[in-house]
Amino acid sequence: MLNKLFQIGNDKTIPTNGYQPTHLIDLHQVIKTYHTPAGDFPALKKVDLKIDTGEFVSVVGKSGSGKSTLINMITGIDRPSAGSIYVGDQAIHHLGEGPMAEWRGRNVGVIFQFFQLLPMLSCLENIMLPMDFRNLYTPKERKDRALHLLEQVEMVEHAYKLPSEVSGGQQQRVAIARALANDPPILTADEPTGNLDSKTADSIFRLFESLVAEGKTILMVTHDNELANRVNRTITLADGEIVDELSH
Repeated sequence: MLNKLFQIGNDKTIPTNGYQPTHLIDLHQVIKTYHTPAGDFPALKKVDLKIDTGEFVSVVGKSGSGKSTLINMITGIDRPSAGSIYVGDQAIHHLGEGPMAEWRGRNVGVIFQFFQLLPMLSCLENIMLPMDFRNLYTPKERKDRALHLLEQVEMVEHAYKLPSEVSGGQQQRVAIARALANDPPILTADEPTGNLDSKTADSIFRLFESLVAEGKTILMVTHDNELANRVNRTITLADGEIVDELSH
Protein backbone atom coordinates (compact mmCIF):
# COMPACT_ATOMS: atom_id res chain seq x y z
CA MET A 1 0.00 0.00 0.00
CA LEU A 2 2.86 2.41 0.76
CA ASN A 3 4.08 2.54 -2.82
CA LYS A 4 0.59 3.35 -4.13
CA LEU A 5 0.69 6.84 -2.69
CA PHE A 6 1.29 9.65 -5.15
CA GLN A 7 4.94 10.73 -5.33
CA ILE A 8 6.14 14.22 -6.24
CA GLY A 9 9.13 14.40 -8.55
CA ASN A 10 12.18 12.58 -7.22
CA ASP A 11 11.60 13.62 -3.63
CA LYS A 12 11.82 10.15 -2.11
CA THR A 13 14.41 11.51 0.28
CA ILE A 14 16.34 8.97 2.32
CA PRO A 15 15.50 9.57 5.99
CA THR A 16 18.13 11.29 8.07
CA ASN A 17 20.01 9.42 10.81
CA GLY A 18 19.14 6.14 9.09
CA TYR A 19 15.45 6.41 10.00
CA GLN A 20 13.24 4.29 7.72
CA PRO A 21 9.45 4.75 7.76
CA THR A 22 7.50 1.47 7.79
CA HIS A 23 3.91 2.71 8.23
CA LEU A 24 1.42 4.58 6.08
CA ILE A 25 1.81 7.67 8.30
CA ASP A 26 5.03 8.01 10.27
CA LEU A 27 5.92 11.01 12.44
CA HIS A 28 9.37 10.87 14.01
CA GLN A 29 10.42 13.28 16.77
CA VAL A 30 8.19 16.05 15.43
CA ILE A 31 8.52 19.43 17.12
CA LYS A 32 6.37 22.45 16.30
CA THR A 33 7.11 25.79 17.94
CA TYR A 34 5.12 28.93 17.22
CA HIS A 35 6.88 32.25 17.66
CA THR A 36 4.60 34.86 19.22
CA PRO A 37 5.09 38.36 20.68
CA ALA A 38 4.68 36.76 24.11
CA GLY A 39 7.45 34.27 23.39
CA ASP A 40 7.85 30.83 21.88
CA PHE A 41 4.94 28.40 22.24
CA PRO A 42 5.75 24.67 21.90
CA ALA A 43 2.65 23.13 20.26
CA LEU A 44 4.23 19.70 19.70
CA LYS A 45 7.15 18.20 21.60
CA LYS A 46 9.07 15.32 19.97
CA VAL A 47 5.95 13.47 18.86
CA ASP A 48 6.30 9.93 17.48
CA LEU A 49 3.20 8.53 15.79
CA LYS A 50 2.61 5.60 13.46
CA ILE A 51 -0.68 4.90 11.66
CA ASP A 52 -1.26 1.94 9.37
CA THR A 53 -3.46 1.56 6.32
CA GLY A 54 -7.13 1.07 7.17
CA GLU A 55 -6.91 2.38 10.73
CA PHE A 56 -9.53 4.68 12.21
CA VAL A 57 -7.73 6.79 14.83
CA SER A 58 -9.18 9.46 17.10
CA VAL A 59 -7.15 12.24 18.70
CA VAL A 60 -8.42 13.65 21.98
CA GLY A 61 -7.20 16.18 24.52
CA LYS A 62 -8.00 19.54 26.03
CA SER A 63 -8.05 22.74 23.99
CA GLY A 64 -4.50 23.81 23.27
CA SER A 65 -3.08 20.31 23.66
CA GLY A 66 -1.85 20.22 20.04
CA LYS A 67 -4.60 18.18 18.34
CA SER A 68 -5.21 20.49 15.38
CA THR A 69 -1.48 21.13 15.01
CA LEU A 70 -0.91 17.39 14.74
CA ILE A 71 -3.53 17.10 12.00
CA ASN A 72 -1.99 20.06 10.18
CA MET A 73 1.42 18.35 10.25
CA ILE A 74 0.03 15.26 8.51
CA THR A 75 -1.86 17.21 5.85
CA GLY A 76 1.04 19.57 5.19
CA ILE A 77 -1.09 22.60 6.04
CA ASP A 78 1.63 23.44 8.58
CA ARG A 79 5.29 22.41 8.77
CA PRO A 80 7.31 20.98 11.65
CA SER A 81 10.04 23.02 13.29
CA ALA A 82 12.05 19.80 13.59
CA GLY A 83 11.59 16.10 13.00
CA SER A 84 10.32 14.14 10.00
CA ILE A 85 6.91 13.27 8.56
CA TYR A 86 6.48 10.48 6.04
CA VAL A 87 3.25 9.50 4.34
CA GLY A 88 3.93 6.34 2.41
CA ASP A 89 7.37 6.86 0.88
CA GLN A 90 6.97 10.63 0.66
CA ALA A 91 8.93 12.85 3.00
CA ILE A 92 6.36 15.63 3.14
CA HIS A 93 8.43 17.79 5.51
CA HIS A 94 10.80 18.36 2.54
CA LEU A 95 8.15 19.49 0.05
CA GLY A 96 7.84 23.09 -1.14
CA GLU A 97 4.46 24.83 -1.30
CA GLY A 98 3.64 23.90 -4.90
CA PRO A 99 4.59 20.22 -4.66
CA MET A 100 2.88 20.04 -1.25
CA ALA A 101 -0.41 21.29 -2.69
CA GLU A 102 -0.12 18.79 -5.54
CA TRP A 103 0.67 15.95 -3.14
CA ARG A 104 -2.16 16.89 -0.74
CA GLY A 105 -4.70 17.16 -3.55
CA ARG A 106 -4.09 13.55 -4.46
CA ASN A 107 -3.42 11.84 -1.14
CA VAL A 108 -5.35 13.55 1.66
CA GLY A 109 -8.98 14.54 2.02
CA VAL A 110 -9.44 17.25 4.66
CA ILE A 111 -12.76 17.61 6.50
CA PHE A 112 -13.25 20.77 8.55
CA GLN A 113 -15.49 21.48 11.54
CA PHE A 114 -17.10 24.45 9.78
CA PHE A 115 -17.48 22.65 6.42
CA GLN A 116 -15.64 25.34 4.36
CA LEU A 117 -17.93 24.92 1.36
CA LEU A 118 -17.84 27.74 -1.17
CA PRO A 119 -21.20 29.51 -0.73
CA MET A 120 -21.59 30.62 -4.35
CA LEU A 121 -21.20 27.10 -5.74
CA SER A 122 -23.79 24.34 -5.62
CA CYS A 123 -23.17 21.21 -3.60
CA LEU A 124 -22.31 19.41 -6.84
CA GLU A 125 -19.88 22.11 -7.95
CA ASN A 126 -18.15 22.11 -4.55
CA ILE A 127 -17.38 18.41 -5.00
CA MET A 128 -16.19 18.85 -8.59
CA LEU A 129 -13.76 21.61 -7.58
CA PRO A 130 -10.90 19.37 -6.28
CA MET A 131 -11.07 17.37 -9.51
CA ASP A 132 -10.85 20.61 -11.49
CA PHE A 133 -7.80 21.75 -9.50
CA ARG A 134 -6.00 18.46 -10.07
CA ASN A 135 -7.22 18.24 -13.69
CA LEU A 136 -8.53 14.74 -13.04
CA TYR A 137 -11.16 13.11 -15.24
CA THR A 138 -13.08 14.65 -18.11
CA PRO A 139 -15.77 17.27 -17.34
CA LYS A 140 -18.50 14.62 -17.74
CA GLU A 141 -16.61 12.17 -15.53
CA ARG A 142 -16.23 14.85 -12.86
CA LYS A 143 -19.95 15.48 -12.78
CA ASP A 144 -20.75 11.75 -12.79
CA ARG A 145 -18.27 11.11 -9.99
CA ALA A 146 -19.59 14.04 -7.93
CA LEU A 147 -23.16 12.74 -8.29
CA HIS A 148 -22.02 9.26 -7.28
CA LEU A 149 -20.31 10.66 -4.16
CA LEU A 150 -23.41 12.66 -3.28
CA GLU A 151 -25.41 9.46 -3.59
CA GLN A 152 -22.95 7.74 -1.23
CA VAL A 153 -23.51 10.41 1.43
CA GLU A 154 -27.28 10.45 0.79
CA MET A 155 -27.29 13.97 -0.65
CA VAL A 156 -27.84 13.44 -4.36
CA GLU A 157 -31.30 15.02 -4.28
CA HIS A 158 -29.67 18.25 -3.06
CA ALA A 159 -26.95 18.31 -5.74
CA TYR A 160 -27.95 21.64 -7.28
CA LYS A 161 -28.71 23.49 -4.05
CA LEU A 162 -26.36 26.05 -2.53
CA PRO A 163 -24.79 25.15 0.85
CA SER A 164 -27.00 27.75 2.55
CA GLU A 165 -30.06 25.84 1.37
CA VAL A 166 -29.26 22.65 3.29
CA SER A 167 -28.76 21.91 7.00
CA GLY A 168 -25.47 21.79 8.88
CA GLY A 169 -25.43 18.00 8.90
CA GLN A 170 -26.13 17.95 5.19
CA GLN A 171 -23.32 20.45 4.56
CA GLN A 172 -20.96 18.16 6.46
CA ARG A 173 -22.00 15.25 4.24
CA VAL A 174 -21.21 17.36 1.18
CA ALA A 175 -17.85 18.29 2.74
CA ILE A 176 -17.08 14.58 3.20
CA ALA A 177 -18.01 13.90 -0.42
CA ARG A 178 -15.71 16.75 -1.48
CA ALA A 179 -12.88 15.26 0.58
CA LEU A 180 -13.38 11.99 -1.33
CA ALA A 181 -13.44 13.64 -4.76
CA ASN A 182 -9.92 12.63 -5.78
CA ASP A 183 -10.16 9.22 -4.04
CA PRO A 184 -7.43 9.92 -1.45
CA PRO A 185 -6.22 7.02 0.73
CA ILE A 186 -6.25 9.23 3.84
CA LEU A 187 -8.96 11.40 5.40
CA THR A 188 -8.37 13.83 8.25
CA ALA A 189 -11.27 15.35 10.16
CA ASP A 190 -10.91 18.15 12.72
CA GLU A 191 -13.98 18.11 15.00
CA PRO A 192 -16.24 16.98 12.14
CA THR A 193 -19.26 16.51 14.42
CA GLY A 194 -18.63 19.45 16.75
CA ASN A 195 -21.47 21.56 15.32
CA LEU A 196 -23.96 18.75 14.83
CA ASP A 197 -26.68 17.28 17.02
CA SER A 198 -26.05 13.80 18.45
CA LYS A 199 -28.23 11.96 15.92
CA THR A 200 -26.56 13.65 12.94
CA ALA A 201 -23.12 13.16 14.51
CA ASP A 202 -23.78 9.44 14.85
CA SER A 203 -24.86 9.29 11.21
CA ILE A 204 -21.66 11.03 10.09
CA PHE A 205 -19.59 8.68 12.25
CA ARG A 206 -21.25 5.61 10.71
CA LEU A 207 -20.37 7.04 7.30
CA PHE A 208 -16.72 7.23 8.44
CA GLU A 209 -16.91 3.61 9.59
CA SER A 210 -18.13 2.53 6.15
CA LEU A 211 -15.24 4.40 4.49
CA VAL A 212 -12.73 2.64 6.75
CA ALA A 213 -14.36 -0.69 5.84
CA GLU A 214 -13.66 0.22 2.21
CA GLY A 215 -9.96 0.72 2.96
CA LYS A 216 -9.66 4.41 3.82
CA THR A 217 -7.46 5.55 6.70
CA ILE A 218 -9.08 8.19 8.93
CA LEU A 219 -7.56 10.42 11.59
CA MET A 220 -10.23 12.32 13.54
CA VAL A 221 -9.88 15.02 16.18
CA THR A 222 -12.85 15.01 18.53
CA HIS A 223 -14.06 16.18 21.94
CA ASP A 224 -16.76 13.50 21.91
CA ASN A 225 -15.50 10.72 24.16
CA GLU A 226 -18.21 8.32 23.04
CA LEU A 227 -17.18 8.64 19.40
CA ALA A 228 -13.50 8.52 20.34
CA ASN A 229 -14.00 5.12 21.94
CA ARG A 230 -15.66 3.64 18.84
CA VAL A 231 -12.55 3.76 16.66
CA ASN A 232 -9.57 1.37 16.35
CA ARG A 233 -7.26 3.50 18.47
CA THR A 234 -7.47 6.64 20.59
CA ILE A 235 -4.49 8.95 21.04
CA THR A 236 -4.52 11.43 23.93
CA LEU A 237 -2.51 14.65 23.70
CA ALA A 238 -1.58 16.93 26.59
CA ASP A 239 0.70 19.97 26.34
CA GLY A 240 1.98 18.93 22.93
CA GLU A 241 2.86 15.35 23.87
CA ILE A 242 1.18 11.98 23.35
CA VAL A 243 0.44 10.87 26.92
CA ASP A 244 -1.73 7.83 26.20
CA GLU A 245 -2.69 5.41 23.41
CA LEU A 246 -5.58 3.02 23.73
CA SER A 247 -6.58 0.31 21.26
CA HIS A 248 -10.24 -0.70 21.15
